[in-house]
Amino acid sequence: MSQSSRSLRVMISGGGTGGHIFPAIAIANAVKEREPGTEFLFVGAEGKMEMDKVPAAGYRIEGLPIRGFQRTALWKNVGLPWRLLKSMLKARRLVREFKPDIAVGVGGYASGPTLAAAQRARVRTLIQEQNSFPGATNRLLARKVDRICVAYAGMEKFFPQEKILLTGNPVRQEVVRLTGKHPRGLEQFGLQDGRSIVFITGGSLGARGINRGIEAALPLLKDQGVQLIWQTGAPYFKQAQEAAAKLGYTDCKVHEFVSRMDHAYAIADLVVARAGAISVSELCLVQLPAILVPLPTAAEDHQTMNARALTDRGAAVLVTDDRAVEDLGGEIVRLIGNRNELARLRMAIAGLGQQNAAEAIASEVIRLARA
Repeated sequence: MSQSSRSLRVMISGGGTGGHIFPAIAIANAVKEREPGTEFLFVGAEGKMEMDKVPAAGYRIEGLPIRGFQRTALWKNVGLPWRLLKSMLKARRLVREFKPDIAVGVGGYASGPTLAAAQRARVRTLIQEQNSFPGATNRLLARKVDRICVAYAGMEKFFPQEKILLTGNPVRQEVVRLTGKHPRGLEQFGLQDGRSIVFITGGSLGARGINRGIEAALPLLKDQGVQLIWQTGAPYFKQAQEAAAKLGYTDCKVHEFVSRMDHAYAIADLVVARAGAISVSELCLVQLPAILVPLPTAAEDHQTMNARALTDRGAAVLVTDDRAVEDLGGEIVRLIGNRNELARLRMAIAGLGQQNAAEAIASEVIRLARA
């Protein structure tokens, strides 16, 4: 069988958060669309969410016993060297048995041992870096990988320029396709057309700084007639419900989790969000004005770097987590009351969106695998 006609074997590694898992699945789906006979093996970290999400998407996954360094509970790091050794040995075995044509790393604990094992076996490797400030694993792997797909310009500060391909971040297409969804969004959230709508989201687990800032701002926002969709996450849900009810703020719709992000995006005039890589990419593609409140404890402060990649270009507004209680409400009211500023932010962020990122990465995966 010729190299061009036989089925490809693609190993994809990484995870730990949805920001790594969903791009990995999007890349696999895009490769499968182009090459339906491709065999995939995902490699994740035992006990992490990829071990459930990947099989749910229809792909096989193997887990490594790898864990990250625990900064807040140092005693938990006692077994870390042993876990790393076991992960390296298992990764080598998986590469030897699966015989991939290419190994793709999307970041997360498992991608280091897996791609290192693939490189040792002389398998082609590609990494996808979602953030504007790369993680330590990808910085280490970059020396030997064949291609580095990035979401932001200027990444030659961290990676060899000749290996970089600017593709953007793969996002779930159903989330960013908004055409015709405005009426359904108004109906789902019980809000009125023609009045300002702000969507607050801190991700599936919520964001303490954002939630505290919104709770403090509720009297001001109610007084200004602002309609809210407030995704709080489970830990803050009851407190947020009680705060809105105490004020009689019926236009504040409190949700523990918003499953139809597309419906919320379709009706929002402004979004308040963390600055995770995938959230930022979605905002660029749906072209929505945003106030970004970066998670201050994110590794190497990469969320602040993601936010600044937009704010330095006038494409979003930055409020730091420690100033959310004092400043967030005032910034929301300032922007909602200034249609020209909202239009300017919308135009600026629209210029940063990278369409068809998964397809671009898939093309490069296939090209390298067949090289």
